Amino acid sequence: MEPIIIVGSGMAGYGLARELRKRRADLPITLITADDGAGYSKPMLSTALTQHQSAEQLQQNTAETLAAQLGVQIRTHTRVEAIDVEAHALRMGHEQITYGKLVLALGADPVNPGLAGDAAHTVMSVNDLNDYREFRHRLAGSQRITILGGGLIGCEFANDLALAGYEVQMVHPREWPLERLLPAMVAHELVQKMTERGVVWHMPRKAVAVWQAATGVQVELDNGERLQTDVVLSAIGLRPRTALAQSAGLSVGRGIQVDRQLHTSDADVCAIGDCAEVAGMVLPFVQPLLTQVRTLGAILAGEVVELSYPAMPVTIKTPIWPLVVAGAAVTAEQDWQIEQVEGGTRARLFDAGGQLQGFALAGAATKERTVLAKALPALLPLNNAP
Repeated sequence: MEPIIIVGSGMAGYGLARELRKRRADLPITLITADDGAGYSKPMLSTALTQHQSAEQLQQNTAETLAAQLGVQIRTHTRVEAIDVEAHALRMGHEQITYGKLVLALGADPVNPGLAGDAAHTVMSVNDLNDYREFRHRLAGSQRITILGGGLIGCEFANDLALAGYEVQMVHPREWPLERLLPAMVAHELVQKMTERGVVWHMPRKAVAVWQAATGVQVELDNGERLQTDVVLSAIGLRPRTALAQSAGLSVGRGIQVDRQLHTSDADVCAIGDCAEVAGMVLPFVQPLLTQVRTLGAILAGEVVELSYPAMPVTIKTPIWPLVVAGAAVTAEQDWQIEQVEGGTRARLFDAGGQLQGFALAGAATKERTVLAKALPALLPLNNAP
């Protein structure tokens, strides 16, 4: 029996290996990873400072331990260079191995901020455990941190750094942070709460260059202002890793395009996680990933099922001002019904027929997430659903 080969050792890759092993003890599974294959929870990277956890403490298992636990072969520090879909083979240097089914769990890369300046090379992103290890090393002896990007990851890191006692500056090109998820009023509440904790906001502003300085570096903004700082963290977004699939002739759009069974345009190649595009959606959140893992695990174990997404609220890890969002993307301020409740804010988005399409909850209102989520339509309903 030719093995199921999983390329990628993040939450999607290891999650699928666990799911398959739960269902089938006999399946030969090989997992290939370009790094050391250490097991850890990626969502913890943006909260580890206030949890007093180092990179070593975040690591839950080594690749050797996981291979023994899961009964799989794990090949570390191995980069897949090409896929031959006709031969069902992967090329890695001078080596070629064959697969029965191939699963791409490649993740996503940080978007390059495209900065000028003689210190642009010092700007870093935190996208995995090794990045976080380097980030902690850079924080040693530093106090001033500038974050580029006020999206979900940027706000979570700003929250973590501020609570850990660092001086944080946020540079964001829009009028308010999290503009794709929050109406302006709720976003400005977050700004106010984080400002009270010492975070300084520069909006709408964009960084254009980073320059060496007598101490630390200077971040030049598009209005000519320069911010003095020690460390610059870019959190302007992620881009699904599609190059390997595209070079193999597989269909790609924003991500690697898959159907409701997680198959790519080749029936023996699947994709899951942050690299996968399902029904036009790329959802870099934990719950969609876990749903994909369960669905594909069942399919590869021989069941006939299809992927569906219920309403999936997202908790944004900003305990300075707790937030939960779900449903439709933000459109215009007048579409929202916003109410102040004791200790928080409730914002709801309805369609013309009065159907709840999305919500944003802040502060104490986050306790309403379960009730409101039940009123939302499924994000991706079953094909035979009424």
